[in-house]
Amino acid sequence: MLQIAVTGKPNVGKSSFFNAATLSNAEVAGYPFTTIDAHKAVAHVTAACPCQELEIVCNPNNSKCVSGERLIPVELVDVAGLVPGAHEGRGLGNKFLDDLRQAKAFIHVVDASGSTDEEGRPCEAGSHDPLEDVEFLQFEIVMWLYGILQKNWNRLIRKSLSEKLDFARVMAEQLSGTGIMLEDILDAKRGLDEEYHLWKKEDIISFLDKLLKIAKPMLIVANKADLPHSEENIRRLEEKYGDVVPVSAEAELALTRASEAGLISYKLEDSDFEILKKDELTPPQKKALSYIRENVLQKYGSTGVQEALNKAVYELLDMMVVYPVEDEHQMSDQKGNILPDALLIPKGSKPRDMAYLIHTDIGEGFMHAVDARSCRRVASEYEIQNGDIISIICR
Repeated sequence: MLQIAVTGKPNVGKSSFFNAATLSNAEVAGYPFTTIDAHKAVAHVTAACPCQELEIVCNPNNSKCVSGERLIPVELVDVAGLVPGAHEGRGLGNKFLDDLRQAKAFIHVVDASGSTDEEGRPCEAGSHDPLEDVEFLQFEIVMWLYGILQKNWNRLIRKSLSEKLDFARVMAEQLSGTGIMLEDILDAKRGLDEEYHLWKKEDIISFLDKLLKIAKPMLIVANKADLPHSEENIRRLEEKYGDVVPVSAEAELALTRASEAGLISYKLEDSDFEILKKDELTPPQKKALSYIRENVLQKYGSTGVQEALNKAVYELLDMMVVYPVEDEHQMSDQKGNILPDALLIPKGSKPRDMAYLIHTDIGEGFMHAVDARSCRRVASEYEIQNGDIISIICR
């Protein structure tokens, strides 16, 4: 399952975001290092299910379908807060950097209101610049990678030169435990001076900074978007870093709890809610709901939690959804389940790529593929499109 790490300094709302995204219960408290171990839980990205277009009833196996919207699972890891100097062991240090190893992307939660200092301690609202938090986190993770590479740098150089090996492959072997692939390294070194043996510390760090952005891209989530100073800070974050998602994780949690109690009708991603039991709401509950509607939903269009998940998968990681079936005529698997699975695959994937993602044996036995909508065979070089329903024919 695709893994995404929820990162950031302490006390910015990482666990609240994690809980809101996964409907989980990681401990939430207003002090640093509440998260002692990396929490893992399943969240979902959303996509239009073909069932409504085809006017059929689906029977999902690996996902859910709610009113024509497919909920596709991804794994979130709630990583404890990082502080400046974490790569040197400060705070909870390298233990939590290690928790980032298998993540394909980072959701970096920042306190958009500027009410927590660089260590995660509460401070006067607006007194801390959240742009500094983005820079420090990137630096800490780059320096973590530098520590892994630098300790054997001279040996790696000698091995590459004496055995006439491609140094990119030598680096890939050294960084294999971080989840970084050879393809990422080859991409990152394009246009760089390849005289690796002449690289100084700053050259290695510059390379790793570029590599990290390719191998483990980061989405900035501006949490506490409803608080004073947040709107201006979000604008500044967008100016410097581009895509930023305004979020109120606390609002999402409040709406979810009210919905579970039957007080309102609401689901993740909605731009508003409907009050179902007005007479049962207390004055503080009415005030809170009114505040959320005005300062979150009407201002930003949603709480931002689902938008952040979808953006991380579909835009940051450039993924799409395909629906594999075995019987293209019935749109089913061998057990008769209609549109049984929703598979996240990289954009640009070909049918054989899809076959390998389903199972190695299917990839190795691949013969051709069929577009289930038209029941026509597709070329081996066909680029699968988002929402395609594909049947893989193998030996």
